[in-house]
Amino acid sequence: MKAILALIHIIVSVMMIFAVLIQQRKQGGFSGVFGGGTQADAGQWQRFTGLTKTTIILAVIFMVTSFFIVFLN
Repeated sequence: MKAILALIHIIVSVMMIFAVLIQQRKQGGFSGVFGGGTQADAGQWQRFTGLTKTTIILAVIFMVTSFFIVFLN
């Protein structure tokens, strides 16, 4: 179980590195995601590009696998 989880963790890590590196730079950054937006920005998820959504999902998977690796040891 640990080996499979570690393999998934490594694969997700590499995929997340590539997803971050191929994104284009934007002026605003993610400041609006972390509380900088207004009530009108409630539909922020629909405004993200597919690559940004992929990066967010990979980051969540990375955190979950990290959590499970720690608790399996």
